[in-house]
Amino acid sequence: MIISIASGKGGTGKTTVAVNLALSIKDANILDCDVEEPNAHIFIKPEIKSKEKVFIPVPEIDKEKCNACGKCKDVCAYNALAILGDTVLVFPELCHGCGACSYFCPQGAIKEVDKEIGIIEEGSINEIGFVHGRLNIGQAMAPPVIRVVKKHIKNDRVNIIDSPPGTSCPVISSIAGSDFCVLVTEPTPFGLNDLMLAVEVLRKVRIPFGVVVNRSDLGDDKTDKYCIEEKIPILMKIPFNKDIARAYSKGEPFVRCFPEYKDMFLVLLGKIKETIA
Repeated sequence: MIISIASGKGGTGKTTVAVNLALSIKDANILDCDVEEPNAHIFIKPEIKSKEKVFIPVPEIDKEKCNACGKCKDVCAYNALAILGDTVLVFPELCHGCGACSYFCPQGAIKEVDKEIGIIEEGSINEIGFVHGRLNIGQAMAPPVIRVVKKHIKNDRVNIIDSPPGTSCPVISSIAGSDFCVLVTEPTPFGLNDLMLAVEVLRKVRIPFGVVVNRSDLGDDKTDKYCIEEKIPILMKIPFNKDIARAYSKGEPFVRCFPEYKDMFLVLLGKIKETIA
């Protein structure tokens, strides 16, 4: 089973839900796909056992063979190549590593070289598996790193994917292939606006989803009304609690500090399984 945890905006408690859900399940495998700023490890505190570098292939031009015909520029959908006089300019930061330029080059003047863009770290704590990716500073291509993180999905476990915030390409790469997606929101105007955007995305990619409302006793009831009108199940509500906030500030998941919340997350898991079934 693959459960992705997403949110239309940052700061709603997405990682909080992902981590506490994982810690409530005996055989969980948590994958932090927020590779630009992974932070699940702060709470899980895993023992890292292996590391793996992530590369994407980028074009390298053989100037002796190249006649600057411009075919590579024409087939590149990402504008990573340009022609200046008789010279081909390569912009590695824009390259998606698709290989089209080298495949269609009539002169065979392009070869692909590996460019390191990130690293994957894998470990565990007790019976919980852990994987996260880190995008190298200055790199813009998160999806290739996310795809490598997701190669560590284990079919015999409940896999919990902590996706990046928002509704852009990294989010789509993270939630793709999920059996269910939990959208974490908060009862504020900003929270509701971004929840609506996330709901639109989930409906387009046709992944079943439900909502967890964090800090549920703050703000207003417009989020509840929206979910009722749109027939979106509210799976769980987490109240605003200073003790939970204090534990979070110390990097402690609140199911460790307040075991009674573990039952709430197990109920959440049960609702997800019912929906999938």
